Amino acid sequence: MPLFVIERSFAEQLELTGDDVKLIEEINADEGVRWLFSFLSADRRRTYCLYEAPSADAIRAAARRGDIPVDSVVEVQSETLGVPGRLQEWAAARADA
Repeated sequence: MPLFVIERSFAEQLELTGDDVKLIEEINADEGVRWLFSFLSADRRRTYCLYEAPSADAIRAAARRGDIPVDSVVEVQSETLGVPGRLQEWAAARADA
């Protein structure tokens, strides 16, 4: 499945509750979108997220449904990111922590 990097900017600092995350995950599943990894900027106003999705349109549809901004969606190749090897290593290290 294709991989995409999504850039989002937020007017206020990003604060998500557990319920917010659960709703977003449900919407993503409905649209066939799967979040893999995110970076949050130091000021907590921008995120850069790696997603697996059938298309950029599916990501935008999920974002609209969840009322989440999307500034840009860029398809990337997994070979250039070192995915899944390094991502799996990172996830395993986080799980052990």
